[in-house]
Amino acid sequence: MIGFIATILPIGQIYTLLIIVTGIIIILITRNKNEEALYLLSYLVGAEIFIRAINGTILYETGKYGLILFSLLGLFLGPIKGKISISLLIYILLLSIGIIFTQVPPGESIRKAIAFNLSGPISLAIFALYCNFRHITIKELNQLLFFLLLPIFSMISLVYFKTPSLEDLVFTTSSNFDTSGGFGPNQVSTMIGVGTFIIAIFIILRVQLSKYLFLDIIFLAYFTYRGLLTFSRGGMLTAGVALAAFIGCIVLHKRLTFKKLFLYTSVSFALFIGVWLYTTNITGGLILNRYAGKNAKGVQKKDASAGRGAIFEGQLESFYKSPFFGIGVGNGKYKRIESNIKVTAAAHNEVSRLLEEQGLLGFIALLILLIKPLVNIYFGTMYQRSFLISFYLFWFLTINHSAMRLAFPAFVFGLSLIKIKTEHE
Repeated sequence: MIGFIATILPIGQIYTLLIIVTGIIIILITRNKNEEALYLLSYLVGAEIFIRAINGTILYETGKYGLILFSLLGLFLGPIKGKISISLLIYILLLSIGIIFTQVPPGESIRKAIAFNLSGPISLAIFALYCNFRHITIKELNQLLFFLLLPIFSMISLVYFKTPSLEDLVFTTSSNFDTSGGFGPNQVSTMIGVGTFIIAIFIILRVQLSKYLFLDIIFLAYFTYRGLLTFSRGGMLTAGVALAAFIGCIVLHKRLTFKKLFLYTSVSFALFIGVWLYTTNITGGLILNRYAGKNAKGVQKKDASAGRGAIFEGQLESFYKSPFFGIGVGNGKYKRIESNIKVTAAAHNEVSRLLEEQGLLGFIALLILLIKPLVNIYFGTMYQRSFLISFYLFWFLTINHSAMRLAFPAFVFGLSLIKIKTEHE
């Protein structure tokens, strides 16, 4: 309903203000006794791209600032449920040092350069502090994922109503704005992938999304179809890898019989093949070329990364020239504009951005993020690992194709640090 209304009425900023104001009031009243902050910021993170698509942003980074706000309110107002992490505090300090070396061309905003590049990492650190060793039950986790999924349904609805007739579209092997509701395909694909993952694990765990399994399967098929139609590969491939890891851990945990495993695998494979063949037919076979890294004529592209490879090489060169402190937060984009590199877009890879702009300090900061969740995963049961490993993979793969453009990587990294209490605990 919200997705449809947003196509005919300018409700964007009203919708955003309702989330923020209502969230603050709820946390103040409840003092976060039952993880209200966690549920509210989950909904906000799920709504971030929908908010951007309907021009609802009060500030462009509303999702990240909201994540910071709700996390801090939950930490300071609620009962102490987690543990302070020295490594995460060091991570924040390392990020801050890079600001000293930031220089932007005349006429550009240094505030915007820093905010664009550091709002994601800072929101990650603060939410990670909230989640560190915080215990939540499996029921609460499922409810949390449900809140994350709700606004993604609104986005799917918006995409459906704003997409022109597919018969009138001329498909290419580039990311498609028309089939993404007129907004950035990479970001839309990322969140559709998240929705696909959540629906899939709900089906696997027999958590009812609707009251009917058949309807849940229809949702899963349609999300997959819409994700493929964006022609943006990162979000869907990331969801696929995370889901494969989840299924692998669940299989090891439950020790399913070969008969049941074969049944589940066969049904899943048949569903995906059906969606894939239908999408292939709709796009005239170009979706196959897109995922194979070929152009519309079927010729293999020299650079299947859509320019990301050139950016990555330039970032490594900058790191070699300034290995200790980097070239300064936000300076990478302007350096590429001044160089002979034709690709001048901001970085799509957070790993290489950290190396280029913050040098060795950025490398240490990255190591902290890579290692910390692994400790939590190591001490978990196989059932707990099914979630934690999936969250970890979602974070790492997302920052490698979409950097920290969204609040979602910060959110899902935090979830990889929680302590999941199973029923017997």
